[in-house]
Amino acid sequence: MSELNYGRHAVLETMLAGRRRIYRLWLEGDGSTPAPTGIVAQIVELAQEAGVPTRTIKGGLFERLAQQNAHAQGVALEVGDYPYVDVDDLLARAKEKEEAPLLLILDHVQDPQNLGTLIRTAEAMGVHGIILPDRRAAGVTPAVSNSSAGAVERMLVAQVTNLNRTIDYLKSRNIWVAGLDSDPDTPLLDAKMLSGALALVVGSEGSGLTRLTREKCDFLLRLAMVGEVESLNAAVAGSIVLYLARQTRFSAMPSA
Repeated sequence: MSELNYGRHAVLETMLAGRRRIYRLWLEGDGSTPAPTGIVAQIVELAQEAGVPTRTIKGGLFERLAQQNAHAQGVALEVGDYPYVDVDDLLARAKEKEEAPLLLILDHVQDPQNLGTLIRTAEAMGVHGIILPDRRAAGVTPAVSNSSAGAVERMLVAQVTNLNRTIDYLKSRNIWVAGLDSDPDTPLLDAKMLSGALALVVGSEGSGLTRLTREKCDFLLRLAMVGEVESLNAAVAGSIVLYLARQTRFSAMPSA
């Protein structure tokens, strides 16, 4: 099966990562369209080097993408399915980097924009992998690739049938599992909580962590809020904690 990745950064990162089969590159334009520049020129050059067929068209699939509110920016790439991996592959990446595992578990996050934002932050913060449930949650789609600016193409993502069983497995591998929670009774985050081997669990929009997943966590943590807004959404809150986790690891590294 194939799907259509769109957007300049998503398409570029898909090609640079080299993890998917690539069938065809589509560019928006006609005979009078100027030669591509910038990122689009780089995409075209990569396609030529890889022998990827390229077609320039006016309307057609780009009109359909626009009707779906998909911002293609004049570029689309027909590719194979996203290459999910096993949970052990995430741990292997941490071992390869000689780092304590830092994982992100998403407990039924459903909005592609939120998922893309969390993936983009996770990739920037050196997270070794992301774990998603395979039901009642957003998976890696072209919309997610676009909203992550292509970061998901570089990220290892495992899709599992039983999230709580996976949490048990991670705990058996000496990884602490921390749940991000907004309940007023939940202890405020202390940066020391984020050191060492850690899997951060972020709940869904609105309902947060499911009951069983909440109970499976080794501990819960809450962000301190000083403004008038009641809470942050899942993507923003999760991104803040991932940043703090990375900063904690930097500060724990011995100075040269």
